[in-house]
Formats: sequence, structure tokens, C-alpha cells
Amino acid sequence: MGPHPAVAAIRLAVRRVLHDVLTHHCAQDRHEPPLVLVACSGGADSMALASALAFEAPKLGVRAGGVTIDHGLQEGSDLRAAEVALRLRALGLDPVEAVAVDVDEPNRVAHGTGYRGSGGRQSGGPEAAARDARYAALDAAAERHGATAVLLGHTRDDQAETVLLGLARGSGTRSLSGMAATSGRDGRYRRPFLDVDRQTARKACLIQALPVWDDPHNADPAYTRSRLRHEGLPALEKALGKGVVEALARTAQLSRDDADALDAWAADAEGSVLDDSGSLDIAALFALPPAVRRRVLRRAVIGAGSPAGSLFARHIEEVDRLITAWRGQGVINLPGRVGVRRQGGRLVIRQG
Repeated sequence: MGPHPAVAAIRLAVRRVLHDVLTHHCAQDRHEPPLVLVACSGGADSMALASALAFEAPKLGVRAGGVTIDHGLQEGSDLRAAEVALRLRALGLDPVEAVAVDVDEPNRVAHGTGYRGSGGRQSGGPEAAARDARYAALDAAAERHGATAVLLGHTRDDQAETVLLGLARGSGTRSLSGMAATSGRDGRYRRPFLDVDRQTARKACLIQALPVWDDPHNADPAYTRSRLRHEGLPALEKALGKGVVEALARTAQLSRDDADALDAWAADAEGSVLDDSGSLDIAALFALPPAVRRRVLRRAVIGAGSPAGSLFARHIEEVDRLITAWRGQGVINLPGRVGVRRQGGRLVIRQG
């Protein structure tokens, strides 16, 4: 008799990702076995992921370790992080590390790692600040241990919430595409559970008698995602019927395919509108489809020094009006001290 369907589902999802990691690793002509880390908070999603990694990795000749991040936002969080690290070691993962971060520090100090993230904090309040600190620490841990990949426990439910948050911000197709299955430098971050629902992960933990910790922040209405999870999505399902989460996850994939195609088009078009001085030709920009033109503008503005995380759709719309609705507007000031102005038949983008 095989494993419970929930356990089989999480193991299959991880096995597929590990096969992909191995293929990429071998293509780079590396002979030592790759190291894959799991980012684990101790919650049901990441504990299920850790258990599946511990089961599948040895069968494929992959080294498996774990990292847990102590954000320091709750009393006793250091003890909880140490407990999660013990659970990961009990699963057979090695190396295992608990890393404390200071969410309030502008430079995102990851204590004990010697790592400092670069740049300013993205807007988005405490949730964004904690996320920035977490990823900075995970990047540092991956570099420190030479990990090929870091697995993250985001589920299909998380994907649905991300799509709705993007829709509420009016941020366009890229925002609606949600989280990518593979992201980060060299495809470091992998999300095996984007096709697995949260209930399956929780059931897998129950079947395997894995202790889990439910973060009280996940039920705190002070946090936007928490309100969406406990109030918004249930209201949508009540009004529209079951299947909303699956439909939103499908929307994410379709939007990602469209956004990837448009991004590729914009990258190709950039060469035809950009001159040696870095200015953009107004007439050539005007001839582009709006979705492609706005992507070209965004790429150019980011290239001039505007932080991608602080650059919103409304910023690009204002720049776009310099091309499509010119009425003698002055300089458009953007995050990162980047200014955009129309000068003759050119769009000039400068920092400082």
C-alpha cells in the first residue's frame, strides 16, 4: 500500500522540482551533488515541504538542508526558531540553520551572517519589510552553504491571494501573474506547491504526525493578506461558489505567459527606440503597442536607477503621457531620484 494521497502529492511535487534542479546542475558540468535548502517557518506548508524534501532528496542523490528565519516580531521567536531547527534536523536535513534578522533595520541586517542587503526598503508596510529581510537572509544562507536551490512552501491558496492583492492594486498583467514557480538569481527559488492546496499540505503533516506551528500573524486582521485569507476569499467563494482559488491560480499562469511574451517583445523593441546617450525616440515609442511601450519605459526607468519595488503602474502612466498626451508637462519625478522629461523628439531619463 502506497502513502496517503496527501503525502504522495507533496512528494511528487518536490520530486519534479528536484529532477529539474539536477538537470540544471548537470548541464553546468558540476560533479558534486547539489545542495537544496528548504525555507521553513514551522507552519504546515513549509513542514510538509521539509518532510517531502527529506524523503525524496536521498533517493535522487541530492543533499538536503534547511533554514528557518527568526524575524524577531514576537516574544519567544528565537526559541521557536531553535525548535524548528531541531525538527528539521530530526527529519535528517543537514545543514540546518536558524538565522535572526532585524526587520526594523534599514539595511536588513542578518545577524551572525555578515550579510547586509542593499538598497532601501520597498513600500508595503511591515509585511513587505519582513519579506525583504527574509529573502536577504535566505540569499545569504544559500551563498554561505553553496546551495543550488531554496524551496519555498507557497501553495495554490497563497497564489490566489497574491493575484487578488495584485488586482486590488491595479498593477497590471505582471502583478496578476502572481508568484513564479522559479525565481531569483539563477533560478535559486523554487515553489513546488503552487499546484498543491493548503489543506493537502496540512493533511500531509497530520498523516505523518509532524508538529506544526500556526503563526498568529496569519490570523491577525491588522495584516492585509490575513484579512483577504479569512474574510475576502471566503466571501468570494460564498458569492461565486467553490473553485475560486483554482480559477485564480489558473489566471496567474495565463497572465504570466502573456507577461513573459510582452516582456520579450519589449526587450527586443528597446534597441529600436534607444540611442547612444540613453534617450528614447518619441516617435518610435508612440508607434509601439501601449503594453509594449510601457514595458520599454519601465525597463529604461529602472535602468536609470529607480528601484523596481517602488515603481508602480501610476508612475509609468505619468511617463507615458509625455508621449501620448503631451501638453508641455515638466519633469516627472520618480522613486530613486530619477527624472523623466521630454526634450524635443526625445525622452530623457536621468538620475540626480
